[in-house]
Amino acid sequence: MPSIFTRIINGELPSHKIYEDDKFYAMLDINPNAKGHTLCIPKQEVDQLFDLDETTYQELMVFSKKIAAALQNTVDCKRIGLSVIGLEVPHVHVHLIPLNEMKEATFTSKVKMTSEELDALAIEIADKL
Repeated sequence: MPSIFTRIINGELPSHKIYEDDKFYAMLDINPNAKGHTLCIPKQEVDQLFDLDETTYQELMVFSKKIAAALQNTVDCKRIGLSVIGLEVPHVHVHLIPLNEMKEATFTSKVKMTSEELDALAIEIADKL
């Protein structure tokens, strides 16, 4: 059965897409730790980060860096944190989290944003790419 991320990438489920290319997809997290919390996902469904082939792994990091730069230029924060946990969805994904406090990196602190707010923010970040 395809992961929820594969279903989003295939257009079967909605998302707040920031950007995609032929190999990767970036979208806002719908349960964000902080405003701008973004997921960068390879379109190839692989469960664990270190199971990616070397080229895809490196390209995912380059893609994530590009998205992080746009995010940093959009959301007021001290830095963009990066986390790869992978327990909640069996499909590799990089969390890019705008950080002002350590609690924003713990996945216990969440912010509430409406779908409309997420859509507007996704457009704003995409405009910085």
